[in-house]
Amino acid sequence: MKKLINDPAEVVPEMLQGFAVTNPGITLLTDGVVVRADHAVLRARGQVALVSGGGAGHEPAHAGYVGPGMLTAAVSGDVFSSPSVDAVLTAIRAVGGPGGVLLIVKNYTGDRLNFGLAAELARTEGLQVEMIVVADDAALAADGDNAGRRGLAGTVLVHKIAGAAAEAGLPLAAVKQEAIEAADSIATMGVALSACTVPAAGKPGLELAADEIEWGLGIHGEPGVERGALRPADEVIDTLLGRLIADRGITAGDRVALLVNNLGGTPTMEIGIIARRAAAFLAEQGIQLERAWVGGFLTALEMAGCSLSLARIDDQVLTRLDAPAETMAWPASHVGRVASEVPTPRVEPEVVAEHNVPVNEDSPLWQAVTAVCAQLIEAEQELTDLDQLVGDGDLGISLARGARAIISDRTRYDGTDDAAVLRGIAGTVRRVVGGTSGPLYAALILRISATLSAGESWPVAFEAGVAAVSELGGAQLGDRTMLDALIPAAAALRTGVLDDAVAAARAGTDETAQILARRGRSSYLGDRVLGVVDPGAKAVVLLLEAICSAVEVPVS
Repeated sequence: MKKLINDPAEVVPEMLQGFAVTNPGITLLTDGVVVRADHAVLRARGQVALVSGGGAGHEPAHAGYVGPGMLTAAVSGDVFSSPSVDAVLTAIRAVGGPGGVLLIVKNYTGDRLNFGLAAELARTEGLQVEMIVVADDAALAADGDNAGRRGLAGTVLVHKIAGAAAEAGLPLAAVKQEAIEAADSIATMGVALSACTVPAAGKPGLELAADEIEWGLGIHGEPGVERGALRPADEVIDTLLGRLIADRGITAGDRVALLVNNLGGTPTMEIGIIARRAAAFLAEQGIQLERAWVGGFLTALEMAGCSLSLARIDDQVLTRLDAPAETMAWPASHVGRVASEVPTPRVEPEVVAEHNVPVNEDSPLWQAVTAVCAQLIEAEQELTDLDQLVGDGDLGISLARGARAIISDRTRYDGTDDAAVLRGIAGTVRRVVGGTSGPLYAALILRISATLSAGESWPVAFEAGVAAVSELGGAQLGDRTMLDALIPAAAALRTGVLDDAVAAARAGTDETAQILARRGRSSYLGDRVLGVVDPGAKAVVLLLEAICSAVEVPVS
């Protein structure tokens, strides 16, 4: 496993140094202790201090939550290892004052022991210290034959609620009570799609097959309570939320807050899909989603997966959650609001020109169009695989999507003549095909249409369309683009023989395997593209071959 580190033994201190240098609001003490830079002022005015922490590897927890409105100090141990008693004691001594200290601890044996003993030692020194333990793991039975439910991402919500209570000036007993009630209201469960690797270990903590997921895992890379087959995101989220709702006895009409937590290696795209379904599922159950936060709040290094934390709330808790917090990791106070329902894209009414002539699906043009669309759909994987070697891997997908849309839109096209049909096809391509292919193919088709409307022949129109691609994209022959197939094909088509155009396009495409790219994403790869033909040029060959198979007469 590759990691951007120096020495595995120095990962935690170097990480904390990076956090501190980019956040003047915190101060770095010895033993992995991070404190608010203004902690002395807070101590002097008697504000309750909040201290939390645990093993590293869960960033942005815990140092990311040190600041006004949340933690006063955080203590970080080695990766996935509880901080020492002395480190916790250092934090308590630094921030403890007349207001007292509340320790917020996740339910792991090492954390409970080390924080608990540090609290005992601090009390012998005259400091007022209380401790609560968060055990929000709904994957484990509360009375199971184990060390008890683990503390998971729901702990961050406890930080927020207790932090707001302390910031409001409440005494230690009241802050502790709100923290206990918050912890009791929260349930969390997660799934993993991949393992994570502790820097010092150098290998994953568990092995998952490509089609497996791990249900109910902890946050240290340890296996969960069940392994199962990979399922669609919506099914996974429904299962997780069903478990959380049952665990907390949440029913229709209840108000809740939701934390959608990225375990570290899940693309933001997928987290958005998860948030969408979570909101919809809760609405289907009649549960009122008041607040939702989406992001990486308590991670497990680079583990791919997510956890969901659900908490029943009331007006007081909502006030605490909405209170401002100035930390590195907690979102601004306006973040977390949710829409009353899952939004659906708004479709603007489309202006469609009136026409009474449908497309003649028996015409040579439409036969060629149908053949091209079928060819692009069939070649979707081939072009995708080729584009993954030298591009961004979306060419086959984009062109196949455009082909399907053209077939679907055929009843909307004006069939007055070939030029009118091509204008309609260009509109579909422009609307549906993204990336660079969409505008380039739309320009090609539009220019062909306009040239045909001016009374020119198909060979002249095709050459004009190719010129439009060059003008719009800025590429020329030899730049390793689709033009390396289009330009030779256009020149050969002057004879009116389609076979000549296909052969010229094929030869031009073959030559791209020996050309360094000067345009497009391939231009960033240098000589790594050598030996692989340009995907865009290959697509041109495929569509010309399809046209040739459908139109068996010379083009004039």
